[in-house]
Amino acid sequence: MRTYLFGTGILTAITSGIALLRDIRDGQPFTWRTGLAWLSWAITLTLAIGAIVDVRRARRGSIVPADSPVSGRERKLAARFRR
Repeated sequence: MRTYLFGTGILTAITSGIALLRDIRDGQPFTWRTGLAWLSWAITLTLAIGAIVDVRRARRGSIVPADSPVSGRERKLAARFRR
C-alpha cells in the first residue's frame, strides 16, 4: 500500500489539490482559470489512480489495456514482485 500512496503522481495531485483548496479558503474569486485548474487537478488525479490500477493488475499477471505505460511488461512486473 505504501508504494501506491507515495507514488509521485498521487503526491503531485495531493499537493496541487491542497494549493487549490487554499485559494478557495483565502477568498480568491472563482474565474475561468480557477475552473481550468480544478479540471486539470481532476485529470491528474484520475491518471495517477489509473496508473496505480494498471501497475497492480500487471503485478498480478493480468493483461492491462494497450494504452497503459506498463502494457507489454506484465510478465516482467509479475515475476519481479512474486519474489
